[in-house]
Amino acid sequence: MNRIHSVLTALMFSLAFSPAFAASMVYSLQVDGLGCPFCAYGIEKNLYEIDGVERVEVDIRKGSVSVTMDENKTLSEALAHEKVKDAGFTLRAFSKSRENH
Repeated sequence: MNRIHSVLTALMFSLAFSPAFAASMVYSLQVDGLGCPFCAYGIEKNLYEIDGVERVEVDIRKGSVSVTMDENKTLSEALAHEKVKDAGFTLRAFSKSRENH
């Protein structure tokens, strides 16, 4: 029983730190001016130009944009501000968190 516990503990530890379970950075942007699907497309297009962007999700009603970056890539607030402005919108808030996958 002790050996099984040791093997399971080692397996769980190795899985937790394997690349398959790496944590991506997720950035939450509050954007003023989003009003329609065309707006969502415009901001998505600009954000996908950034090296390392894995996924962009826009919620028009909430004025929120979620940007998930590839592992070991980050998004600076300055670059997010620039890309949002280039799309014709205003970045009101910027925050980040980790997402395990």
